[in-house]
Amino acid sequence: MKFKLSFSFFFFVLIAFSQEIKDTVNLPFAIAKEKQLSEEDLNNKKEGIYVTGVPDISSDPVNGFGYGAEGSVFFNGKRSDPFFKFTPYRAELGIAIFNTTKEQRELILRLDVPYIFDTKWRFRAEAGYESNPNLLYFGKTESSLNGLSYYPNGDNSLPIVTNANYSDYENNLDENNQFYNTYIKKEYILNVSLEHSFMEGRFRTLFGIEFANVGISTFNGNNLLQNENSANPLLGMGNNNVGIFQSGLIFDTRDLETDPNQGIFAELTNELSLKAFGSTFNFNKTFFHANFYQKLFPKLIKKMIFATQFAYGYTAGDSPFFEYQDQWSSEGSIEGLGGAHTLRGFKQNRFLARVMNFNNFEIRYRFAQTHFLKQHIALSGVPFMDIGGVWDDINKSFSLNNYRFSEGIGLRIAWNVNTILRFDYAVSKEDNQFFFNFGHSF
Repeated sequence: MKFKLSFSFFFFVLIAFSQEIKDTVNLPFAIAKEKQLSEEDLNNKKEGIYVTGVPDISSDPVNGFGYGAEGSVFFNGKRSDPFFKFTPYRAELGIAIFNTTKEQRELILRLDVPYIFDTKWRFRAEAGYESNPNLLYFGKTESSLNGLSYYPNGDNSLPIVTNANYSDYENNLDENNQFYNTYIKKEYILNVSLEHSFMEGRFRTLFGIEFANVGISTFNGNNLLQNENSANPLLGMGNNNVGIFQSGLIFDTRDLETDPNQGIFAELTNELSLKAFGSTFNFNKTFFHANFYQKLFPKLIKKMIFATQFAYGYTAGDSPFFEYQDQWSSEGSIEGLGGAHTLRGFKQNRFLARVMNFNNFEIRYRFAQTHFLKQHIALSGVPFMDIGGVWDDINKSFSLNNYRFSEGIGLRIAWNVNTILRFDYAVSKEDNQFFFNFGHSF
């Protein structure tokens, strides 16, 4: 509790200092014109301090019925602030509290301060706790790409069913195998990073540290993770500390980070974990991804955006298995191949190996907007397609046989420009899933 209180106090002190903004129209340094908000977004951006928040409600066969809340306090400053038209906010303090009927629990605090103290530095911090007894594991090699198979009603005297859909596979796991692909994780994490901008804000360097305490355990009965660990001790089982030094190079020309109309966001990040940093492991992770946003038919349609993402990650060294699925971005971790941010038609962490590639394509078409109770609300329809794969060997990356595909349709609700509510329905040959999240998928 002392840690949580002191961390929150630290957040508010930083925000208070960052709000000491001169009432001037002159920037203290040049910022690229393409990073300026569009006239429409600028007109809809609120001044001062305001709060957004919504209940976080979800339901899926893995975690059960979920309930909680996510919200943010935005510190926007005045329109006379020279940074007003170049930033989504001067500071954002966010909190997320989440629980499910199957005992997944999360508490996360986040702080983001662009151009802190009116300098070229950006400060980000995150502290969180997660307890999840529903995480899925299908292997940590290319073998995870194999289709699902089962014996009907768990009876191995019957012919085996191969390439099954997920719901049939799950429904035919008998009592001794009901947790075959499931494990438990409890994690405390603290991440702090600083970014410095160059080239009129288009280019940034990043340095950060992360420390986590991660506990991994399994249920009784026949369990894939425990079976692999018994055959050959698996790095990551039990309780471990993970200390990481983070670095990155970022190129960013987006006009509005939370809901881009145009521009490019590309980054190369690296995470180095050494026992010298207090970690249990020695490993290195490199991740590259590039997002591209472009208006389509701007003279005919007010807002239709083509958005695409290419991402590639590689984990080297003696890494715990759970680090294979965690690709670290300066804007937050991207977890696993499968789930809400990568391959939406497959379960979270469905595919796992040292090398991962995923690619996403979306058309974001704003079809309506209004003001309601002094709040700006905009609605967008989003058809999408996701492609991704994993490999054991970096030299065999991009072999076509390892790719999996999903597609779907989504709805975006933009609330006062900065808060994006995302509803996605995705399908694949193995599964279909519905997601409700905050923020775009990329």
